[in-house]
Parts: sequence; C-alpha cells; structure tokens
Amino acid sequence: MARHQMLKLPEVLAELDMSRAAFYRMRARGLAPKVIKLPNHQVRVRRTDLDDWLRRYEQATA
Repeated sequence: MARHQMLKLPEVLAELDMSRAAFYRMRARGLAPKVIKLPNHQVRVRRTDLDDWLRRYEQATA
C-alpha cells in the first residue's frame, strides 16, 4: 500500500496563496480541504485530498 504524501499547513497555504486566518475561516465553515490533526496538534493535509478539493472548485467554475 502506497503511503500518501502529507503536506504541512504552511505548504498548503503557500500553494493556495492564502493566509492562515482565511484557511481557518474556511475550515470553520466546512469549506476547506480535509485535514488531519496529529497528536501534537499540528495539522496535515493529504496531497490527494488537496488535489480533489481543488478539482471540485475547478469544475464548479467551469
């Protein structure tokens, strides 16, 4: 079984060109990509989840 690439929150924010505050506002509204909260309270996003999330928005505007 292949291991999924996990992105740190700063990597996700840089890719989306988004502030941390904006990301957490989207997350509070249920609009952000799925996140994984680690036991040390750090947040990770699977590469596949981020790509799927971006694809959904790409299709919505097409």
